Amino acid sequence: MKQGITFFVLILLIISLIGCAGLNFAKQPTAQVDNTAGATPLPTYSGPKSRIAVADFDVKAAKAGGEIGSGLREMLVTALLNSNRFSVVERQALSAVMQEQELAVSGAAEEGGPERGKIKTADLIITAAVTEFEPLASGGRGGIGGGGGVGSGVLGGLLGAALNKAHMALDIRLVDASTSEILAATRVQGQASDVSGSIMAGFFDSWGLGGGLSGYSNTPMEKAIRICIIEAVRYISQTIPASYYKY
Repeated sequence: MKQGITFFVLILLIISLIGCAGLNFAKQPTAQVDNTAGATPLPTYSGPKSRIAVADFDVKAAKAGGEIGSGLREMLVTALLNSNRFSVVERQALSAVMQEQELAVSGAAEEGGPERGKIKTADLIITAAVTEFEPLASGGRGGIGGGGGVGSGVLGGLLGAALNKAHMALDIRLVDASTSEILAATRVQGQASDVSGSIMAGFFDSWGLGGGLSGYSNTPMEKAIRICIIEAVRYISQTIPASYYKY
């Protein structure tokens, strides 16, 4: 009798777990911003632009390295440019630009090359710190937390896929380049859970992952990254004071 009750309880537990897995299958990616600045979609824009520079990302998350930070910065720069609201000055290639200018004035190059004294400066610096980077925040595909028992076999694989939730977070700051004053700051998060790993059609098309991030292609982490970058652009666009849009 006792064994029968134990077996019955085990069956109920399995049914409950399958039900939870089913709910996770339908879950769509989500994004969070610490305030409501980036909560609404950006409208089409064709007015004056703000001139900004994007600093190197400060990587503080244990599961992310320098290449991850570089890739995220590349994606943010691309997204800011594509928003049509910003003129982005590139500082990572500044030494190469100055080398071309020196070559032009040296007499060794043909006439009509780049001129000195025309490098544009930014009014705002965008800084970002990668504070969270969890590709498998809620378990892996091999079962619940990679363990055995109920989490192994067919059911374990099913639940492991359903629990393959990923998330990341960026701390964003807007810094006035003249005064070094921090004008605004927030924490932007992206989260996704999707067993198929497919990218939502029409929302992420033709937007490649930055360097160092290709290993997360077609995974929940890719969605979390893209959502986080999009929310960062929304926050930056809607938080910069109107007086900085003058170019």
